[in-house]
Amino acid sequence: MVWSSFGAYHVFMSESLLIRDLRFAYRDGFAVRVPELSMGAGEQVLLKGASGCGKSTFLNLLAGLLDAESGEISVGGESITAVRGAARDAVRGRRIGMVFQTHQLLTGFTARENLQIALLFSSVPQAERAQRVEDLLKSLGLERADAMVERLSVGQQQRVAVARALVGRPALVLADEPTASLDPDHALQTMTLMREAVAREGAALLCTSHDPALIEHFERVIDYSDLVGEEVAS
Repeated sequence: MVWSSFGAYHVFMSESLLIRDLRFAYRDGFAVRVPELSMGAGEQVLLKGASGCGKSTFLNLLAGLLDAESGEISVGGESITAVRGAARDAVRGRRIGMVFQTHQLLTGFTARENLQIALLFSSVPQAERAQRVEDLLKSLGLERADAMVERLSVGQQQRVAVARALVGRPALVLADEPTASLDPDHALQTMTLMREAVAREGAALLCTSHDPALIEHFERVIDYSDLVGEEVAS
């Protein structure tokens, strides 16, 4: 066990993510093989690699959105690969938060409602949910919490997406190319915002990106080509 720090935040590290002998393949022959990967609680890791190399597939496996052929994925001490259906959805709700490149917010709903809906799938006690939403809205500077998300600026939408990922108190946040559509200045601002918010919550962060400018902002950087023990495409 070791200590890790980001800014003023310090987290006692145990394993928040553990992968062993992960195997997956599409019918067209594209395959992902990950012999081993582990992350400590509160650790922040950048997974770099070219667009289309398989990073998004890998994150979808970690989130249980794709079924691995074999191997083990454990998040916060709970197995993703050992369960299916509603049981897997429950593990995801308890342990994993996700930030997408295109945000994937629920249009027609306010920022506050997007967080409230996300909490329906979490293990946060009912009595704590309202305060949990308000605390995150405040900490991320979301003053227009009652505005429909489609009427918010791109920057505000990104803050809602980060808040939604954190509202269920996950052990691990998965961020898939969250800055790909942003200019360099906004990309750095967004990454800093997300890393600070995740650190405040004590969650681990696994972020994928093909942007080399982000490398210097992470203490641990993994090249996707080094992570996969074997990767083939048709």
